[in-house]
Amino acid sequence: METNYCPTGNEMVSLPRLNERTAGIEDLTFLHMGYKGLVDLRGGEDEPLIQPFVQVNGADCPLEGLRWSRLGFWVPRFTGRAGPLDVEGVVLTPVEERGFVIRLELHNPGDAGCEVKFGLKGLWASAWHCVNEDKPLEGSKHCFESAWNGSLVFDMRCGAPMFAFAPMCDAPCASAFAEAEEGIAYRLECCCELAPGARRAVSFYWGLGFEEVAAATSAKEMLRQGYEYERERTLRWLEARACRFADEALTGLYNLNLFFCIFFSTGVTLDSEELVLVTSRSPRYYVSAAYWDRDSLLWSFPAVLDADPALARRMLEYAFGRQRRNFGVHSRLIDGTVLEPGFELDELMAPVLALERYTDATGDRSLLEEGDVKKGVRSVLEKLAQRRHPDLALYSTFLQPTDDERVYPYLTYDNVLVWRALRALARLYPEHGELAERAAAVREAILTHCVKTRDQKPYYAWSVDVEGHWDVYDEPPGSLLLLPWLGFCEQDDEIWRNTVGMICAPEYAYSFAGHPIAMIGCPHAPHPWLLSIANSLLCGRRDKCLEILRDIRMDNGIACESVHEDTGECTTGEAFATCAGFLCHAIKAAFAGEKGE
Repeated sequence: METNYCPTGNEMVSLPRLNERTAGIEDLTFLHMGYKGLVDLRGGEDEPLIQPFVQVNGADCPLEGLRWSRLGFWVPRFTGRAGPLDVEGVVLTPVEERGFVIRLELHNPGDAGCEVKFGLKGLWASAWHCVNEDKPLEGSKHCFESAWNGSLVFDMRCGAPMFAFAPMCDAPCASAFAEAEEGIAYRLECCCELAPGARRAVSFYWGLGFEEVAAATSAKEMLRQGYEYERERTLRWLEARACRFADEALTGLYNLNLFFCIFFSTGVTLDSEELVLVTSRSPRYYVSAAYWDRDSLLWSFPAVLDADPALARRMLEYAFGRQRRNFGVHSRLIDGTVLEPGFELDELMAPVLALERYTDATGDRSLLEEGDVKKGVRSVLEKLAQRRHPDLALYSTFLQPTDDERVYPYLTYDNVLVWRALRALARLYPEHGELAERAAAVREAILTHCVKTRDQKPYYAWSVDVEGHWDVYDEPPGSLLLLPWLGFCEQDDEIWRNTVGMICAPEYAYSFAGHPIAMIGCPHAPHPWLLSIANSLLCGRRDKCLEILRDIRMDNGIACESVHEDTGECTTGEAFATCAGFLCHAIKAAFAGEKGE
């Protein structure tokens, strides 16, 4: 049976695998600067990390008929049955808290009273370090009752503590645990008599911390505030950032992906309490918890800026701080050190383009004078100069926007980014007005060397070597479709229209024209990309995209890398948080004039 997940999270904690069939939480993740990535706490193969349970009159009653919705477009809520009882559950990750809350409410609709035991159980089987490859963390797992806080505490140690998590309950609750070879099994149980028509609700607060006290008091902080307070505060936070459109389905799709982008492409590290940027805080994504300038600053950043300019500024501060020494390098760890070497021109331009976007959107020019930002801009210009052709104003790359090796060194799309970035810097820093001339030279070089003729029609080549060789190609992560959006040409430009017609034609190898999802793919993922839908929205192809977005399944409603051209189901790259951001930005840009109440 296919498993659908309903992920949720806040700045500190992510719950990427909330199973919609069982309501079980299969794992819990958090970012850790010392480990340079994501730590993933997992349950066993047959028993999740956290599982709601219900017993009625001594008999186990599994949760059945679960139906899911989201409060505020983000907070998972389920309803269903457990034997004779109605069950409602909410999994709340309160903003600005170091943990999460699971609330269970039982209702007896029958005409006979019953004895009920209900709560949470589970198995903590392992801890993993996740970046590109998942590797088990070596350390000893423990569970004990905290004498100071009167609650269970789970922790992992390697000599000194590595991390801890702890549950607390707002009602009398019996706890038990047992350590076995497969892991630590536990049970948190509440008991009550449930009369006909009666309801009973209990909230379990889970805190996360570096060690026992930090974890337990994080849970206690939420317990003291109470479920209703944390719920309403979080819903107000979500509502302040949500956007509504005339199309109800589009509203739901946009906001779910927006909050997935915010909480899974950014996060705060447990040990150093720093905001960091990643591709995804979900280990379901195949390169989770690593940093790409392109992914974070060209894709997720515009959506975050649309919704939360203060957070967008913090994103730029992180990029120009931790990450600036390796601007343009293929991928890095969250502390800024190199993960995968290899130069990418689009990544080198990404910080400047994000800086321009932020300044223009907010009017806040103070960031331009920050020391880290000025150093970062200088580094970008120095590295860019090294990639210039000796005689022409074209700039080379080693890797394409897919991170795959290029055929020819001078990519049209990449050089358009250079043109845009140089023009932006000339405007943002008037003392560097000479950059405007350099930008003009890049534009002239593109029009001279990157425009080719085929069947007596001019086209933008994908890449050239300035010696007569060029290729017909496109990649959704850096598409020629975006040239008008970047301001390089108009949508009625003959060269651009010819180019779009060529790469969207059925004859093009990676076009899926004629299929329900008639978008572009590429060898990196040979199915239609979600980024291709975003690109199409940004270049004016609204009606077709809206039709697709109303029907497309993706990764249970969340953006992934690619989908099947006929079914719209995820084929590669589940839980792709930065892609979710770019899709949101494209939706808002395309339908901003059709907002609902």
